[in-house]
Amino acid sequence: MPSGHVQATVDGTVVAESETYELVEGNVYFPPSSIKSEYFSKTDLHTYCPWKGDASYYTVKVGDKELTNAAWYYPETFEKAKHIKDYVAFYKNKVDIVTA
Repeated sequence: MPSGHVQATVDGTVVAESETYELVEGNVYFPPSSIKSEYFSKTDLHTYCPWKGDASYYTVKVGDKELTNAAWYYPETFEKAKHIKDYVAFYKNKVDIVTA
């Protein structure tokens, strides 16, 4: 598990931050306890990954800015992806990810 300060921001507002995270396929996965839940609402979108499982999505809303399906997580995973169960990743073209 990588370590070091990492933040997810929308227009300068921090929506998630942690000192530990997982890095999978170039995406930072934040521990579930690190997201600021007031900015997140679950959506009906689900996608399938053959090695991780079924992903569920969040819309991220900061002020008047609503980013539909901007974040995803795996509520149930296959064996190889157990380390990211419930961890949250973001589309980099919607949310800024900064690692230090």
